[in-house]
Amino acid sequence: MPRRSSSSSTGSPSTPRNRPPQPVRVRRRTFGDFVKAFLAFVALAALVLGVPLGLAATFGWPFPDGAPGLDWLQREISVQTFLNILTVIVWLAWAQFTACVLVEVKAAVSGVGVPGRVPGAGPSQLLARQLVAALLLVGATAAGLTPGLSQLGQNLEGNQRPTVAAAQATPGIFAQQQEQAASTAAALAEQAADAAAHTGTPGAASEGDTKYYRIQPPEGRHHDSLWEVAERHLGDGRRYKEIYELNKDRVQPDGSRLSEASLIRPGWIMEMPGDARGGELVEMPDEAPGVSPEVRRQIHDYARTGDHAEQQGGGQGAGGERAGGGAGEVSLPGQRPAPAPVPAPGHDAGQRHAGPEQRAQTGQEATETDDGRSFGLPEALLGAPLLAAGLLGALGRRRRQALWQSAVGAVGGRRGMEPPTPTGAAADAQDALMVGADPDAVRLLDRSLRGLAAALTAESRPLPVVYAAWLSNGDLHLQLAQPTGRPPAPWQLGQDQTFWMLSRADAERYEDVDTAAPYPGLVSLGTMDESRLLLNLEAVPGLVSLSGREADRAAVFASVAAELATNGWSDRMTITLVGFGEDLTPLAPNRLRHLDGIDDLIETMGAETRQRRGALGAAGQDSVLTGRTGPAQHTRWAPHLVLLAAQPSAEDALRLAELAADAGRLGIGYLVGTESGDLPGAAWEMEITDEGKLLAPLLGLELAAQLLPVPQQRAVVELFVEADPGSNGPDGPTTTPPFLVDISEQGRPAVYARLVGSYEIIGLDTPDGERSALQHEALALLLLHREGVHPRVLASALWPRGVTDDVRDALLDRLREWLGADPDGTPRLATDSAGRLTLAKSVVSDLDVLRSLYHEATQGRGVDNRVVRGRLLTDALVLVRGPLLADRPEGRYRWLTHEIIDAQLPLLVADIGLALSEFHLEKDRAEKAIEALDAALRTAPADERLWNELLRATHATGDTARLTTLAADLVGRSGARGLPPRTEALLDEFLPSWRDSVAAVG
Repeated sequence: MPRRSSSSSTGSPSTPRNRPPQPVRVRRRTFGDFVKAFLAFVALAALVLGVPLGLAATFGWPFPDGAPGLDWLQREISVQTFLNILTVIVWLAWAQFTACVLVEVKAAVSGVGVPGRVPGAGPSQLLARQLVAALLLVGATAAGLTPGLSQLGQNLEGNQRPTVAAAQATPGIFAQQQEQAASTAAALAEQAADAAAHTGTPGAASEGDTKYYRIQPPEGRHHDSLWEVAERHLGDGRRYKEIYELNKDRVQPDGSRLSEASLIRPGWIMEMPGDARGGELVEMPDEAPGVSPEVRRQIHDYARTGDHAEQQGGGQGAGGERAGGGAGEVSLPGQRPAPAPVPAPGHDAGQRHAGPEQRAQTGQEATETDDGRSFGLPEALLGAPLLAAGLLGALGRRRRQALWQSAVGAVGGRRGMEPPTPTGAAADAQDALMVGADPDAVRLLDRSLRGLAAALTAESRPLPVVYAAWLSNGDLHLQLAQPTGRPPAPWQLGQDQTFWMLSRADAERYEDVDTAAPYPGLVSLGTMDESRLLLNLEAVPGLVSLSGREADRAAVFASVAAELATNGWSDRMTITLVGFGEDLTPLAPNRLRHLDGIDDLIETMGAETRQRRGALGAAGQDSVLTGRTGPAQHTRWAPHLVLLAAQPSAEDALRLAELAADAGRLGIGYLVGTESGDLPGAAWEMEITDEGKLLAPLLGLELAAQLLPVPQQRAVVELFVEADPGSNGPDGPTTTPPFLVDISEQGRPAVYARLVGSYEIIGLDTPDGERSALQHEALALLLLHREGVHPRVLASALWPRGVTDDVRDALLDRLREWLGADPDGTPRLATDSAGRLTLAKSVVSDLDVLRSLYHEATQGRGVDNRVVRGRLLTDALVLVRGPLLADRPEGRYRWLTHEIIDAQLPLLVADIGLALSEFHLEKDRAEKAIEALDAALRTAPADERLWNELLRATHATGDTARLTTLAADLVGRSGARGLPPRTEALLDEFLPSWRDSVAAVG
């Protein structure tokens, strides 16, 4: 796999390797450490030994002398009975605490890794862990326990390697234990340093002149980075380049090399500059008592690779193959060859199958006509398939919600049913969303991640920490924070142990599962080598900083916020925007919230951080990932992602860093904007350039950034605001259809298409050949969008996987020829001033007639003429022959998923049925009203208004038995949800005894 060059590879000259050695400053044991250890010993002795002895002396042993008889159940409950019960409870609590102590001691002595969790013993085990850790701080036995403390997290596939003398804090220990674990590490390092200072071995001095650091295993979700190593041992994180230059391209113990200034793997050895200080460094490993022979051999072998010239000839160069990405490095996955294009049934042989990015680039050379606007769709949305799919889906849901809200609030069957038609920049944005969206990719990503979570749960395995996901040639690659064994089938290991891969063919076999979204914090950042990167913001071990020009940073922040707010691979989420984005909240009011300043943010996040820590501790879970599996998965641990665009002060940055230090395991992520790129406590640093490149040298990334510039941001927000029923005045959306036809005899159309029910076309000959289906589908799309359809929207609808310009243009030519022209020579398929394809008024569908009849009956001639109103409504209901395009071929018309016509048509038919029922009930023709309602219910069976009106009409007949039968039918249809409140209130009024009557009928 080619290695990406990074800008950090050419840093400042490194510090000379042979500096005079500086004394290693270590933390010596203090009198306070001995006092803590003594008190811990006393507390353990009192709790483990004193409690049972006291109980035995006072109340006796808890075990009975013999089996209890039946008379025991008949004895009177006295005070002594309660005391005996309390004694048993205390015995049980003591047994649980003793088990916790044994588990913690065993983990420390044997080095098995994270201590096992005693069921229901969260606080007890925490207390036991504190006491055991304090006891092990001092004493001669501490050195003997070094492997048990330091090897935690090192066991990879059963290949356990001893570490250096630096003992690591046990993964899973909460923040209050970190200081104690650090004291243990300092005490052990002191012994190694003392031994090195007193050694007199000749020849050892030359090797001891250089200090070494061995990369430590992860602490929960936190991983070492070169920046943090430099910050701890050189006093300045920006000196990470010196460490990188000293160790660049040198062979590590696992055979791989440090080829980029990136986060590195546990077990790697880093040669440090001569002025490095800190108890975790090893200066003379030969005599260090806490260093195993294997580690000493590794350091010796690594020291002999110091001459970089030896590595340039046969080592890995800038273009060589990398052995694998480090655990914290976000690296490009190994790619398989793209699958050969296989034309879909009924598609032109000249179709070029491509992903959304390729669709966005199709026809770029000819994207403008003379006016410079016809093909000028926003490229920022065309090249963001996941973002576009999320926005388009959320917009459809918002419009459907507006339709139903207007239906519920309708009076007399009249409501605002037509959403406004976008114009200008909003129309261009909508077209770009329809062209760029890749809903199939979103669906496969969501199903794949949930399927993985379900498979791991079935195997009783925890979710691995995922730093990033790559979508490459249809395949999904997950980059893990560290190796976690083989993935469940059909997932496979990728290019190394830190990659899990799922092919598109295997992903297609996944179905929807009732599992919580495991990685909702994944968000697209951009593309590299035709692979799309999604970074898992909630898994970052600290802050993520973004530097660059303010406008460029704002475009990145807006893209991230919009995708997180609308993505299809999450369930619940909170996104806090600070310093920007107040106008973005209409995209997802339930997810997005805006705070005015950083002080409010720190106060809010401080309280939430404490709450989440306490909740995890009470639940006995080490991270939110373990809380996303099991019975509570749907109610807990939704991520909270903070996007802070404003530059924080130095003091505020430190406060944020403190909050973010433990955020990874709490499901909280921080993306912070900076002007200079120097943000204290930043775990990962990114920069957005003027050319739209997103650079992350420490992560080895150079991406074509995904942006949402201000003009497109405003256009998208306008679409959502206009979809809100409350944004169009007190009357809501307009009630006027977008296209009205002449319903008189003189207005007979030249071409008439039946869309409601089976698809038929009257007035045109059926085209010959296999292309007939494409022409019918294109005409249906144009008929449903009388405002016009952009040619690129038409092409993306008919060829979702992409098509070349010549194939699209050939279809349009055939379509124009098929539709022909009106008698005056006007073509029936034309192009308007905005470059959109429009149909002539002589081309009409039954849906246009249906809308026009209802409009004329309720707002036109039928308002003042009752006879005309009744005739128009009756004619309209006769046109309804079934659902829209009832016999459409399987696999075609997939663009209907983006439309809201599937919600509009049932509501329109219901409105017609209600209006006709009202018309008949005015003359006490209850049977005619019931007949009209039954006809409408065949198309809109879920409309509550129709059922309520049917109850009124049935009640008007005076037939109690018929009303009881209808009530029983409604109860049966409602199922476990029960009847809606309005329906239940009607039954209480019309049939007070309906509950007993329905029970008797049932």
